[in-house]
Amino acid sequence: MTNPSASTPPGSSSETRLGGHLLVEALIEQGIDTCFGVPGESYLAVLDGFWRYREQIRFIACRQEGGAAFMAEAQGKLSGRPGICFVTRGPGATNASIGVHTAFQDSTPMVLFVGQVASDQRDREAFQEVDYRQMFGPGTLGMAKWVGEVHDANRLPEYIGRAFHTAMQGRPGPVVLVLPEDMLTTPTAAAVLPRAEPAQCSPSPAALSALRERLQAAQRPLVIAGGSGWDAASCQALEQFAESWQLPVGCAFRFQDLFDNRHPNYAGDVGIGINPKLAQRVRDADLIIAIGPRLGEMTTGGYSLLSVPRPAQALVHIHPGAEELGRVYAADLLIQSSLACAAHALATLSAPTNPAWSEWTAAAQADYQANLQPQAVAPLDMAEVVKLVQRMAPEDAVYTNGAGNYSGWLHRFVQYPGLGKNGRTQLAPTSGAMGYGVPAAVAAALLYPQRCVINIAGDGDFMMTGQELATATAYGAGRGRGKLISIVVDNGSYGTIRMHQEREYPGRVSGSDLFNPDFAALARAHGWAAGERVENNADFEAAFAAALEADRPTLIHLKLDTDVITSRSTLSEMRAAAEKRLAGAPQSK
Repeated sequence: MTNPSASTPPGSSSETRLGGHLLVEALIEQGIDTCFGVPGESYLAVLDGFWRYREQIRFIACRQEGGAAFMAEAQGKLSGRPGICFVTRGPGATNASIGVHTAFQDSTPMVLFVGQVASDQRDREAFQEVDYRQMFGPGTLGMAKWVGEVHDANRLPEYIGRAFHTAMQGRPGPVVLVLPEDMLTTPTAAAVLPRAEPAQCSPSPAALSALRERLQAAQRPLVIAGGSGWDAASCQALEQFAESWQLPVGCAFRFQDLFDNRHPNYAGDVGIGINPKLAQRVRDADLIIAIGPRLGEMTTGGYSLLSVPRPAQALVHIHPGAEELGRVYAADLLIQSSLACAAHALATLSAPTNPAWSEWTAAAQADYQANLQPQAVAPLDMAEVVKLVQRMAPEDAVYTNGAGNYSGWLHRFVQYPGLGKNGRTQLAPTSGAMGYGVPAAVAAALLYPQRCVINIAGDGDFMMTGQELATATAYGAGRGRGKLISIVVDNGSYGTIRMHQEREYPGRVSGSDLFNPDFAALARAHGWAAGERVENNADFEAAFAAALEADRPTLIHLKLDTDVITSRSTLSEMRAAAEKRLAGAPQSK
């Protein structure tokens, strides 16, 4: 068995090495230079492979598997190729499942490698043994597109090639590969396979002709863009299509960076906390052209903006996954196409000189602009905070968040520049997973060390994965030219749940109050720079300016009153409305 230096290129079929080393070689061949995970004894041979090829690929050791899986999911969003996560069996895999579920609902390419008990111990409920095919349940309502288990080291390249193709093909998503410990220590001379690239499919000429006819007959059309598989060129083609046809474009839930929010055709985000005027515009449209989104619950307002199964509006649904088309909505025109191919094809459609909906598009843009005007509700006004962050941060800054009411301010007030030359600028979970924002920010800062990364997290959200601040410090994220800034919005509450409680059971708070640490002190303990607690806009501006100049990651702690709970209404207003509603309700005996 040879012992090449760390710079030796991946092996060929004439070289015998451990299966774990072959796996790392295969990842390098797939263009992977960074993997995330928590080390485990079940895949020591893979960790040794990372040491062997340490000059070509790095393993980022995270503090908890949920954080590692979120980082890999963010990697998939940023790169368009599968994000890679390694975890050990049992508890490691269960912790990582939140990232797999997020990747599935967000249509993000990802591969989770799980160490498994040795083959001769299977089916005995050995230490930490789990049947991962059952656990991750591949299928339309499972957590993964495919779950495979490799029993023969010689077949590792085959399985990895299939995993990459499956993760990227059609509707992208996560794949789980299970690695028995003894298989990884088996010598093999198998050769790695070439880099996988997803096959592309384009709209047929007949489908394009039918779409053009429907557009020409429309009076109030609206485009909703979303989904995974876009790149800078396809987003530019989408803009060309919108411009030539003078179409209003909304972005699906947490896909706001697919279309330049400053573009005169931009109508806003179609998701949680949607502008009421945009929601009405979706209902009033006579033609919806959905390019890429699944049209899930969040984008459709609980399936109310577009009724199920037959919308009142004419619907054209373009999606790369055949299994998604017609699954929920009986559309008037279904087009299976890769999004890049679809966008470029749409950009070639000749448009009328004076479409009937020009005023409709202008009104949509005017409604969006009006919704950008905040109404101050407290000395520390989150609308002004978010607008100030964007005004001071670089245009290519990456914004990350998890789940919680605080995210409504990002949805409403951040104007994402579109993919352009800088790629993704929004990392957020359509799955609504709390704890996503901090790991996603750490991953973005490590993968793009020259860019500014800004995480905005609620207090409950931050505490779920805040330990990954240590990962950032350990690997030098946010040092040098790039910046890593975490803004913690602390209202002492699980704000979303509190909002629902006040709406349904006003004044009866149960289980949603939080005790919080000194977040600034916690950040300093992890080696971060941290300003004092901020309670007004003027202090925040100074703190954020200092963060942009700092030579290490920075945490800013914002202290809000619990009543400042949403971007559009206060807790007291909701409470009053609920009390009025309940006062008129029949009393139970």
